[in-house]
Amino acid sequence: MYGLIFENFAGYLKLKYGEESWDQVRRLANIDSPTFSVHHVYPEQLMGRMAKKAFQFLGCKDSEFFEGMGYYFVNFLGQFGYGDVLALLGRQLRDFLNGLDNLHEYLKFSYPRLRAPSYFCDNETDTGLELHYRSKRRGFVHYTIGQLRSVAETFYKLDLQIEVLDQEVKFDTIHVSFKLTFDNKPSNNRNSALIREEARLPAVSSSILFEIFPFIVVYGEDMVIQTIGRSLSQILPKLPGMKMNEFFDLVRPLIEFKFELVLARSNNIFEVMTVEPIDALLKSEGVSNESEENEETAAGGLLGDEHDNSLHLKGQMMFMAEWNVIMFLCSPSLPDLDTLAFSGLYINDLSMHDFSRDLLLASSQQSNELKDALEAEMEKTKEMESSMKRLDEEMRRSDDLLSQMIPKSVAEKVKTGLNPVETCEVFDQVTIIFNDVPAFLDICAKCDGMKIVEMLNTMFGIFDLLTDKNAVYKVETVKDSFVGVSGAPERVKNHAEKIMDMALDMRDCVTFVKDPRPEFEDQPDAHVRIRLGSHSGMVVAGIVGNKMPRYCLFGDAMNTSSRMMSFGDEQMIHISKATKELLPSSYVVKERGTVNVKGKGEMTTFWVKSKANRISPSKDEIMAAVTKTAEEARPLTGKAR
Repeated sequence: MYGLIFENFAGYLKLKYGEESWDQVRRLANIDSPTFSVHHVYPEQLMGRMAKKAFQFLGCKDSEFFEGMGYYFVNFLGQFGYGDVLALLGRQLRDFLNGLDNLHEYLKFSYPRLRAPSYFCDNETDTGLELHYRSKRRGFVHYTIGQLRSVAETFYKLDLQIEVLDQEVKFDTIHVSFKLTFDNKPSNNRNSALIREEARLPAVSSSILFEIFPFIVVYGEDMVIQTIGRSLSQILPKLPGMKMNEFFDLVRPLIEFKFELVLARSNNIFEVMTVEPIDALLKSEGVSNESEENEETAAGGLLGDEHDNSLHLKGQMMFMAEWNVIMFLCSPSLPDLDTLAFSGLYINDLSMHDFSRDLLLASSQQSNELKDALEAEMEKTKEMESSMKRLDEEMRRSDDLLSQMIPKSVAEKVKTGLNPVETCEVFDQVTIIFNDVPAFLDICAKCDGMKIVEMLNTMFGIFDLLTDKNAVYKVETVKDSFVGVSGAPERVKNHAEKIMDMALDMRDCVTFVKDPRPEFEDQPDAHVRIRLGSHSGMVVAGIVGNKMPRYCLFGDAMNTSSRMMSFGDEQMIHISKATKELLPSSYVVKERGTVNVKGKGEMTTFWVKSKANRISPSKDEIMAAVTKTAEEARPLTGKAR
């Protein structure tokens, strides 16, 4: 079960019963982490254990809790960007319910191991309908009732009455029938002139239809396959004449594979899979092999092999009254090029009118890129682990260094017993500065560790002095990157000016830091060069972490500031239009033009050149202050040890 449902559970419990109740339930259920990763799969049993402890501690009924949790789920999904999808899923409530299975298919791109329920509407009248619910999971009936009520009220402003008509378990699936009572009067606004125009159009020949859908499967009331598309006939030429429900298993929706039941689910996406592995079918050209050897192989695959070797077809079932047949307008479900080759198919076999080819090629490329990126990231993580462990240990032990990790005003709140989560605040507008050293990787490759540390200590020591000088809060330093903010945690109106003063000082003072690379050893004036980027906008700020708390900023303003830095130039201050509009005329700003910024699109950005009547800090003054600060810090770090 995905962490999204567990987060829904925790979120509702905290909303109704409070943070302390959730912490207590979590401890009773032996759950260490206060949050769940929404894309991580957790054991199914964990939900039962959490629910049992929650009902015991809170003294509430399971039906009451799960219905409330389901009602909260719709609002909860909006936090993850699914609110618009739900709001636009159907024009009316009946359309929404008929489209739920299709929505779950879409969600499988983000949650590939999703075990979604299936929904089917029946016996519609002007006063409601019957909804049939199928699921592999038990105990979620009241959860579903809460979701239905929330959807009806939130998106359709309907007073929905729900009655459970019947519940039964068939094999491993629970079947529940609901009677939904609501205003279900149809609204048909279709243009009659358009209908007349369609009637005058000539009929499309079957040859064109089969050309458009190269994987089409046509079968009759007896479920016997009558004809198939050209691409499917390339790999399974002997498929016609076989029974659809014997050659294929129905994956979705969760119904019996019968002609009349398929007719009733025309609004759903259907997915079928070959009963036998596709490699065996390719050898026999589609003839089902029922030998004992194949039965043993199939059984072994079901019991011990998680790899699915079946061919999956996904699409829409369309009834053709003139032919009294169902046409399965489908395409193969192929996650990558290896599956395509294993299925005996080629890219040219895929349909040209949809995005099958594009998605397959794009997914293959992204898969390789993600794999390489993951391996590189793991390698970097291993290299940093040993050095970071010692640093983290020292920082955890030292109460004296707490004020250097989080703002003093926030630290005082935590010391009084305030929950760190309650320290979070929304700041409507702040200005953020990012910097990095473009040549840092080259410096790391050419210099020994001590020289790199010495360079970073000098550079960040200077920046620490400048934060005090310009009243800027240092958010973090990671590798060669420095992040500072003005306007949080202390709210000020001239935050953009403070950050620009800081940026100008950083640009000038970094010239005091010698470039440690060997080729610049004989060049005393060769200094480290940095890029600076800034943006103004809204952020949420608060403490993250318990053992080693950090005051962090979250929001699009952080991302945009980082982009300003990465798309800037050395020894230049690159700012967005939002920051530029907050600066007074005393700053000399030059328009850079339109820049195509990754993740943001085209943006008009600017360079900050200088400020009128500004006096740059002197090298002697700055370096003397850095030395003094380092000497004063030694007793403190020694005490921490």
